[in-house]
Amino acid sequence: MGLAKTEMFTDEQNEISLFAKVFGHPARVAILQHLFELDSCICGDLVNEIGLAQPTISQHLKELKQLGLIKGNVEGTSVCYCIDKDNWSSMKNIMIKFLDQDIPNTDCC
Repeated sequence: MGLAKTEMFTDEQNEISLFAKVFGHPARVAILQHLFELDSCICGDLVNEIGLAQPTISQHLKELKQLGLIKGNVEGTSVCYCIDKDNWSSMKNIMIKFLDQDIPNTDCC
């Protein structure tokens, strides 16, 4: 299998691709929706809410955190997560710019 060759593409193209990837799994979408519904930090009850095993939830949280869409801090023996509002706004601006493009009015295809 070949390399992704991400260096061939612009930073913006790579960033859009990473956002699309993180939204490409329904568990991550469910986690984000749950965090938005609560509008506060959440510690530990994602397993009950989402219905997946703890290691699976942890892996999805790791993906969201690596991209910067959520942030977490340690409180005692647990980690509490919430939406990173600055990074979320930045991601929205990038994606809106990309998705708001109009299709040219041509007779192609």
